Amino acid sequence: MSRIGKNPVAIPQGVTIDVKDNVITVKGKLGELSQEFSNVEITVEEGNVTVNRNSDSKDDRAKHGLYRSLVKNMIEGVSKGWTKELELVGVGYRATNQGQKLDMALGFSHNIIMDIASEVKVETVSEKGKNPIIKLTSHDKQLVGQVAAKIRDFRRPEPYKGKGIKFVGEVLRRKAGKSA
Repeated sequence: MSRIGKNPVAIPQGVTIDVKDNVITVKGKLGELSQEFSNVEITVEEGNVTVNRNSDSKDDRAKHGLYRSLVKNMIEGVSKGWTKELELVGVGYRATNQGQKLDMALGFSHNIIMDIASEVKVETVSEKGKNPIIKLTSHDKQLVGQVAAKIRDFRRPEPYKGKGIKFVGEVLRRKAGKSA
């Protein structure tokens, strides 16, 4: 039995969960999320959500823990929200935003202007003497991660000087340069 899948998920106050026709809908103060599911049974009782699988096949065992984690992330997202922070490391690397447009100067000949999804709130922080930081906030964990990965792909951190876009708190594996 899946260790993650058999644990119940507590429902905080202000969150409502509706299960109909293999679709679970979670509503909270920050928004509403829906997820289709298959090969598992999701039940809501006494302030907890439990996920049970129909059989012991390999596919069902894999989906058991997956759907439990997805439901937990949805509940946490609509009640607290999810935040990802990206740090721009490099001379002349800058980021500004106007509404949902993110403008980044990353050492290319032109600035990169990216439209961010309306569900994701974007904020840029630039302090003198510190690297610029891009903060992404939303109730949808998958969407925040996808947008953050797309931004990071414009200039991945390189292993010698560490220049590029990295997550705040990410530890980079550094290499030694040429030896004399």
